[in-house]
Amino acid sequence: QVQLMETGGGLVQVGESLRLSCATSGPLRSTRATGWFRQAPGKAREFVSGIEWSSGRTYYAETVKGRFTISRDRGGNTVNLQMNNLKPEDTADYYCAAVLKNVDAHWITQALWYDYWGRGTQVTVSS
Repeated sequence: QVQLMETGGGLVQVGESLRLSCATSGPLRSTRATGWFRQAPGKAREFVSGIEWSSGRTYYAETVKGRFTISRDRGGNTVNLQMNNLKPEDTADYYCAAVLKNVDAHWITQALWYDYWGRGTQVTVSS
């Protein structure tokens, strides 16, 4: 069983940065990948970024590419999301998720593919 907990959310101004962390009670390296998703009020949950544990390959939504960076710690228990140059449209609840199944460039972006989810952390970007 993998339990996930997100931390690091908060209220920032446009152009500022935040670093989200996803900590787990079990080793994330036992899973295939970890992803970050977000959900704004009234909108569907959307993929933000993901990382494959075996290869370290990373994936980003076009809307965050060049601004966000996903990384994992060597201990295999934490995945971070560094968010720079934040915009009002980045305002959302952010969730991390872990998947046991094999992933590829398509499935890592699909919320239904993931097996475990955290409760989320709120990010608000004020203009």
